[in-house]
Amino acid sequence: MSNRQSALAEAIESEQVKVSMLYGRLDLARERAERALREVHGGGGAGLTARMLVEREVTAGEQAGRLAQLHAVERGLCFGRIDETGGRTIYIGRIGLRDDEHESVLIDWRAPAARPFYVATPADPAGLVRRRHLHTRARTVVGLDDEVLDLAGMSERDRRDLVGEAALLAALRRGRTGRMTDVVATIQTEQDRVIRAGLQGALVVQGGPGTGKTVAALHRAAYLLYTHRGALDRRGVLVVGPNPMFLRYIGQVLPALGETQVVMATVGELFPGVRATVHDPAPVALVKGDLRMADFVAAAVRDRQRLPDGDLEISYDGLPLRVAHETCAALRRRARAVRLPHNMARKLFVTELLKELVVAEARALEAALRIEDLDDPEYTPLELDRDLDETDLRLGSERLWAEETVRRAVDELWPELTPQRLIGETFADPEALARTVPEGLDRQVLLRPLDAAWTVGDVPLLDEAAELLGEDDSARRAAAREGDGEREEEELFASEVVRLAGVGHLLEGGGLAERHHDDGPWQSLAERAAADRRWAYGHVIVDEAQELSAMAWRLVMRRVPARSLTVVGDVAQTGSAAGARTWAQMLDPYLEGRWREERLLVNYRTPVEIMRLAADVLREIDPGHEPPESVREGGAEPRAVAGGPEVLPGLVAAELAAIGEGRAGVIVSDAGHARVAALFPGGDDLDAPVAVLTVTQAKGLEFDTVVVVDPAGMSGRDLYVAVTRATRRLTVVHEGPLPRTLARLE
Repeated sequence: MSNRQSALAEAIESEQVKVSMLYGRLDLARERAERALREVHGGGGAGLTARMLVEREVTAGEQAGRLAQLHAVERGLCFGRIDETGGRTIYIGRIGLRDDEHESVLIDWRAPAARPFYVATPADPAGLVRRRHLHTRARTVVGLDDEVLDLAGMSERDRRDLVGEAALLAALRRGRTGRMTDVVATIQTEQDRVIRAGLQGALVVQGGPGTGKTVAALHRAAYLLYTHRGALDRRGVLVVGPNPMFLRYIGQVLPALGETQVVMATVGELFPGVRATVHDPAPVALVKGDLRMADFVAAAVRDRQRLPDGDLEISYDGLPLRVAHETCAALRRRARAVRLPHNMARKLFVTELLKELVVAEARALEAALRIEDLDDPEYTPLELDRDLDETDLRLGSERLWAEETVRRAVDELWPELTPQRLIGETFADPEALARTVPEGLDRQVLLRPLDAAWTVGDVPLLDEAAELLGEDDSARRAAAREGDGEREEEELFASEVVRLAGVGHLLEGGGLAERHHDDGPWQSLAERAAADRRWAYGHVIVDEAQELSAMAWRLVMRRVPARSLTVVGDVAQTGSAAGARTWAQMLDPYLEGRWREERLLVNYRTPVEIMRLAADVLREIDPGHEPPESVREGGAEPRAVAGGPEVLPGLVAAELAAIGEGRAGVIVSDAGHARVAALFPGGDDLDAPVAVLTVTQAKGLEFDTVVVVDPAGMSGRDLYVAVTRATRRLTVVHEGPLPRTLARLE
C-alpha cells in the first residue's frame, strides 16, 4: 500500500469512529423523543382542563416535530470538519448534538460556530488551517477530501495526513521555486473571487480543464446559502448539470447542498413528470435548440385553435344544430384577444360556442314546430332575444356539454391540451410541421412517431408549451375558496379555545387548527421546488453551461426571474451542436450585457505532458483560445496504442496496475460505446474501478488514468474534452490512422 493510500485509510478509520459515535447520539435522541411522545399520548384526557389539553397538544406537537427532524437527518448526518489555528476541531452536520455532559459534539450547519466552514477561503482562512469534507454512504465513511486554508499553520504531522486534492496543493505550495508558490496563490485568489462574488446579477466562470471551476461554483453555492440564508431559504438554489452521472459526482463534493435548499437536475429533468436522458443527433439538436423554436411552439398552439371548413354542424337529439362559420371565427378572435393561455382561453371559447349552440337548438326546434303547427292559429313564433335568458343559456349549455358528440365537435376546434400532447402530436404530423416550423429550419428532422421517447432537446419545448397552454384551474380555485372558508371557521374556533384556555403564549389558533389536517408527507423545499414548474429560485448555478442550447437557456431563465446566476463552463469544450460558441450569444438576449466574467487560468490537476497534447487539439478547433497553464510536471507521456476493443481489457488492467490506486475512465465515441461497455460490466458506476463513458457523460469528470477509444469518431471539441479528463496517465486506442491533431503521439 502506498503512503497516500495508507494515509487515506487511516484517516477514514479515524473519522469512522467519530461518525459512529455521532450516529449513536442520534439514536439516543430519537429514543428519548419517542419516549416523550408516548408519555404525552398515554396520559389520557380525563380530568384535564382546557388549558391542560392545549398544553398537552403543544408538547405533543413539539415532540413530533423533533422526532421528524431526527429521522430526516439520517442521511449525511455529519458532512464536514474544521480545524482551527489553535488546535480545536469542530464537526459540522445537519443538526446539533450534545454528549451526556451537554458538550457539543456536532454543530448545526446553521449555527454561527459553523460559519467558517462555508466562508473560509485560502485568501481569508477565518482562523482555520484545514476544512475536511466527509463523504458517507448510509452510516459508513467512504471518502474524505481536505482543503488547506493555512499551510503555514499546520504541523508536519497534519501535512502528512492530508488527503484528496489538498495533498496536491500543499505539495505545489511547498515547491522549491517561487513560481510554484505564486501559482497556488493565483489559484486561491481566482477561486476566492468566484466564491465571494455578490448574489445579485450573473457571474460567468470561464475556465479550461483542471482549473477547479466546478468546485469553486459549489463552494459559492454553500457561501451564498449561508451568507444570504434569509433570501435563499425561501426560494432555494437550483444546480443544473450536464448529465445524471455528473450530478452524482458533484453531490459528493458538498453533501450539505443536496438536502433541503438545493435542487440538482439536468436540463432533461427540469420539466416535472419527464426525465429525459437521451440526446438528439446533431442535426435534430441544432433545430430544437434554435431560439426560433419558441415561435414554432406558439404557432403549434394557434394551429390547434381551428375553424370548421364551413358552418359548424352538429346533430343533437334528431335536430341539426348549425353555427355560421363567421360566428365561429368571431368567437375565436374574441378568445384570442383576451391573451390568456390556451387552456384558460378555451373556457371562454367553449362557453360562448355552447351558447350559440343553444340558440341554434332553439331555432331548429322553432323550425320543426312551425312545420308541425303551420295551421295552428294559437302558434306564436319564438323570439330568441326575449325568450332565452341567461338561465336558459346556462342550463342549455350544461345539457349540451353532457353529450359526447357536442364535446367532440367543440374539442376539434379548441381542444384542451397538455404540453406532451401538443409537442408529440405536432412532431408526428408532417402537415402540422409544415404549417408551424419557421422558415429556415429543417422541419424534416423533427418528424417522428407519436410514441417516441422524450429527449433532452424536447424538454425546453415542453416547458415553452406549458407556458403558452396554461391550465384551466377554475375548479381548483373554487375548491380552494371553499376550503379557505372552512379553514377560517376552524381557526376562529381554535383561537377561541386558545383564548379561553389562557395559553396564547404557547400556541396560535391557526397552528392548532393546522394540526387536524393531514396534507400528506412533509416535503422539503427542494422537493416542492422540483415538482413545481413555476417555482422561482433565488439563485441558479449552471455547470458545463456551454452545452445548453438557446432554448434551454430560455427554460433556465424562467426559473430565476431575479437573474441571479452563476454560469460555469468553457466554450472551448462545447460539444453540443446547439451549444454556446460565446457567452454573449446565449446570455445577452436575457441580460443585455449585464453579466460579468471571471476567468480561471491555472490548471493544477492535468500534467504538463498531457496538456501539451490537449493544446494541439485546441489550436485546431479554436486557434484564438489559450489553454489554461498547467503547473504539474513529471507525469507519464501520453501514448497511442493501435488496436480494436479486444485490446482494452488487458490494457485497462495494466493502466490500473501502473497507477497503483485510483480509477480509470474509458471514454469512447457514441458509435462505439455499446460495444466497449459490454467489455466492462458495472462500467456505468462512478465508484467502480473502471467507468465506461461517452464524451457527453464524461463532461466535468476526471480520472487518474484515461483510455480514449476511437478518436477518429469524435469531433474536435469532443476529443479536447476526452484527452483532458486524465490527472495522471493518458492512452489513445485507435484502429485506423490517428487524427491530425494527435500527430504528437506518432
